[in-house]
Amino acid sequence: MILPGRNIVIGLLFGLAAALIWGGQAVVARSGTVAGYSPLDLAVLRYVAAALVLLPFAWRARRVLAEIGLPKLLGLVATGGAANALLFGWGLVHAPASHGGTIAPITSAVMGAVIAIPLLGEMPTRGRAIALGFITAGVLLIGWDGIGGAHPGAWRGDLILMGAGTVWGAFTVLLRRWRIPALAGNAAMCVLSALVLLPPWLLLGGGVVPEMPWQTSVLQGFAQGVLSSAIATTLYARAGELMGATRTACLTTMVPVAAVLLSVLILHEPLGLAKLAGVVLAVGAMLVAVMVTGRRS
Repeated sequence: MILPGRNIVIGLLFGLAAALIWGGQAVVARSGTVAGYSPLDLAVLRYVAAALVLLPFAWRARRVLAEIGLPKLLGLVATGGAANALLFGWGLVHAPASHGGTIAPITSAVMGAVIAIPLLGEMPTRGRAIALGFITAGVLLIGWDGIGGAHPGAWRGDLILMGAGTVWGAFTVLLRRWRIPALAGNAAMCVLSALVLLPPWLLLGGGVVPEMPWQTSVLQGFAQGVLSSAIATTLYARAGELMGATRTACLTTMVPVAAVLLSVLILHEPLGLAKLAGVVLAVGAMLVAVMVTGRRS
């Protein structure tokens, strides 16, 4: 029996920790919307906290970011940053956390592959195209839970969450098209997102944040900003360095699984048959798409 190397083991732990954090993000955001926070409140708390942590990294990479240019960095804000956070929070006003943690990342995988065709010239192989079809079927099954399943009416939030997944898919493609370093790009995106969101939020009187217990606001900022946007992203990037891109990409299939488990355990959301079948189908197809199939340019 050949034991995995030290780098593989450490990378696996880093990647699983990132997947668990990202899976829990929907649970935290959903609890925030239930408590009364608006999507703008949650986005501000998230990116202000993330900006405070990542500002030193953005400053260290200032020469690289200057070469990238402000228009491209604002493009990241309009896809993976402020726009994604607002859509994600808005979707969770209407849909349960289990939908947020499954529909958004699964849609991102599908739309990222679709957007990569015109922007990167990457045509999926026949095997990957079939896998993407099964992933789409999984999303539709999860969405059925919002029509005739345990969460009737959640389909409104599901559509918005698909929008959040679509812009995140565009974000991942733009990172590759523009060859932006992951950590530097994420740091700049978070800082700029905070600068974009703060003025309208302050003009609106700070939303409901001044009325909320400070502990809950700190929890939202720490969980979504520090843990999800800063620490999990860094852990994932480090896992990629230790294990390689393919192995690390496989771990992203654990995000929907973690989201469903945490939503059931923490928020006591029902686990309907359609939702369970959709998650199993989509996660299995995502795993096949990463491990078995490939891309051709």
